[in-house]
Amino acid sequence: MSSLTGFADENNLMREVSYASPLPVTTSYSGRKETKTITYVAGTTGAVGAHTLFTVTGNVFAKIFGVCTVDVTGAGTNEVGVANNTAALIAQTTGTAIDAGEVWFDATPIVGVTAVTNIPEKLIVNGADIIETIAGATLTGGVVTYYCYWSPLDNTSSVVAA
Repeated sequence: MSSLTGFADENNLMREVSYASPLPVTTSYSGRKETKTITYVAGTTGAVGAHTLFTVTGNVFAKIFGVCTVDVTGAGTNEVGVANNTAALIAQTTGTAIDAGEVWFDATPIVGVTAVTNIPEKLIVNGADIIETIAGATLTGGVVTYYCYWSPLDNTSSVVAA
């Protein structure tokens, strides 16, 4: 038997707690999660340039990472950040280094599992959209689902998949 309830944290933000056997599990960011799955195709989603992943309004705290389900192919590099700091959220990585079953949150994707504390939390301000930047050459294949866990700094801030 499980039920869902909440509590206010030290910043007076509501947090959810799931009471399920055997131990309670806390869900951070009050369940605020956005996802975007990219299937890389040369000439469109894998083209060289900046591609918006998430549209940000206002100021937010965010954690972002990708989970690869099909090996990324092509000679390009990929990074995630904002317009004037394109690798601020995930460091530049050679596309072919991102393989199925890996979690991508820095320059070296990790197979299978990582501690949540390894994924840095960043402050994104003034509605700077979260983008991925493909450089050098196109990414010709592969599938990555991006997860963005976020928390607003005021009542008008938000993050939505682009």
